[in-house]
Amino acid sequence: MSDDQIPTDSKLTTSKRRWAAEGKFLTGRVSRPETERLPPGQHLVKNWPVLDLGVQPQISLSSWRLDVFGFVEKLFSLDWAAFQAIGQSTHVSDIHCVTTWSRYDNRWEGVSTRDLLDLVMPTAEAHHVLLTSYDGYTTNLPLADFAAEYAILATAWEGQPLTGEHGGPMRLVVPHLYFWKSAKWLNRIELIGADRAGFWEKNGYHMYGDPWREQRYSDD
Repeated sequence: MSDDQIPTDSKLTTSKRRWAAEGKFLTGRVSRPETERLPPGQHLVKNWPVLDLGVQPQISLSSWRLDVFGFVEKLFSLDWAAFQAIGQSTHVSDIHCVTTWSRYDNRWEGVSTRDLLDLVMPTAEAHHVLLTSYDGYTTNLPLADFAAEYAILATAWEGQPLTGEHGGPMRLVVPHLYFWKSAKWLNRIELIGADRAGFWEKNGYHMYGDPWREQRYSDD
């Protein structure tokens, strides 16, 4: 490419420009020194522990769907082929479970939440997200956190398809919040106005879940 040629904007570049003009989602990445990389009360693990509600749904790719609805300009109901066609991203991030384990440098592949939001186009009324999984699990988070720079709808981990025990074929990963916010076996994404508690939030867990503030329980 010659110096006088202007490259065509990528979808994400176009999205970021529009979001900046509208003042949306640009919360930025929190920069922390290496000494603060591990949140308080956490310990490092090399493996990836399996935690769930005791039910691991069996989901075939032929029957898998993702519905995105609520305060959006465009409703989407995606099958696996349509979801894969959105375009793939790769992120490397740490994860932090409320049960006190953390794992560094996880390599995820999948669809950036920002790319998905650029398709559905949230309306001005959208401020939070309620997630529903195939096993009936629900959790909530602010829209700005769902749209964080390293949030991803992951279909692969460390170069391999995401296994069922870890939330495959697709799960959300929002690395800056406790991992219960990263819903496994994700099936429905609803953009809502007022915040609405999910499963663990109704059972004593914190509505937000910041690991560096140790927001494990509702009174933290």
